[in-house]
Amino acid sequence: MLLPKMIRVKQKFPTDVVEDIRSAIFTELDQLNMDSIVKSGDTVAVGAGSRGITNIDVAIKSVVDYLKEIGSKPFVFPAMGSHGGATPAGQKDILAHYGITEETMGVPVRATMEVVEVGRTTDDLPVFLDRYAYEADVAVPVNRVKSHTDFHGSIESGLMKMLAIGFGKQKGASMYHRAFFRYGFEHVILASGSLLIESGKIGFGVALVENAYQETAKVSAIQSKDFVRRERELLVEAKALSGKLPFDELDLLILDEVGKNISGTGMDTNIIGRYMQNFESDPEKPSITRIFARDLTEDSSGNATGIGLADFTTTRLVEKFDKKATYMNGLTGLGPQKSRIPFHYDTDLEVIEAALNTIGLTPPEEARVVRIQNTLKLDEVDISEILVEDAELRSDLEIISEAKVFPFDSSGNLDSF
Repeated sequence: MLLPKMIRVKQKFPTDVVEDIRSAIFTELDQLNMDSIVKSGDTVAVGAGSRGITNIDVAIKSVVDYLKEIGSKPFVFPAMGSHGGATPAGQKDILAHYGITEETMGVPVRATMEVVEVGRTTDDLPVFLDRYAYEADVAVPVNRVKSHTDFHGSIESGLMKMLAIGFGKQKGASMYHRAFFRYGFEHVILASGSLLIESGKIGFGVALVENAYQETAKVSAIQSKDFVRRERELLVEAKALSGKLPFDELDLLILDEVGKNISGTGMDTNIIGRYMQNFESDPEKPSITRIFARDLTEDSSGNATGIGLADFTTTRLVEKFDKKATYMNGLTGLGPQKSRIPFHYDTDLEVIEAALNTIGLTPPEEARVVRIQNTLKLDEVDISEILVEDAELRSDLEIISEAKVFPFDSSGNLDSF
């Protein structure tokens, strides 16, 4: 089969960045009137999640150190649902991988899957809170604000979602995902998160916003009563800074890697234009005919949640598929369809040829193809020759290589991106 030649382009995104995370967080916390929120001697549970957030270790350490300086007694807890195999040890391991340990933070890391029911929403949904966080005087979420991978709303992924899903552990995550089917994502997140805030357990939060280069673009410390208002504002900013594919209509998208450290669904659904969600329609754009996921990140530890969003994959990825971890994630999120194993072949060449055989009347060498490392790293991407003419008209794209054939090795696999 004659394949298209590929050209590398650089995408130009906004470059807002926070140079000194620690100083920025201390400055933000100083503005919160902290004396009215946390008192000397209070125990404070600082929630850290499972996503691969840039500088999350620095952010958590900064919050912890600030709390110690004002005389409180902070500790860190995993604010996660079913991640880490839904076990305390597994969730501590995830935090350790991000550099969050008792040694690096200088405070205890307390992990449990036990929860306490704090109350019930007006829809009679129970609201749960991690037992250690419940027993503390104050609980604090630290999370990135960004687009959600399952729905669009005025609030999506951020502090409120962490309160509902992460602070409620596996039991809460499972309950809320069930409730999403009846009431919708945003309604459930707002209702459950708001009840936790009204309980008086949530003192403040620290929200992080990233740019398209995975740099921390903004930090914001927020009193709990202002979570919803500020998170709505920050979400607008986050979307304006986020990365995207250079073209909305493609015959084939090749992702070198997918994984839980990249997105909750392995690949960012907002980037690929596929939700595969039972009660949410897919966006009109991007429109991609075929998606090929080449490999699973090591950081995913076999959790291949979201692989079903791809049409094709490789045998090597399938062999890394950890059934227990992936099934636990899929069942908790009520999205087993997203983890179906796609068509898979032993080599990348076989996959690409199979994929380009399924795009209709377009000759393979004229296919609109884009190759990326993953849905987080979009500053440099490879595009097929047919797209070059359009790229040359764009001020936000810079062509940085000549047209080259796909770099297959002797075994028929692509070189690393």
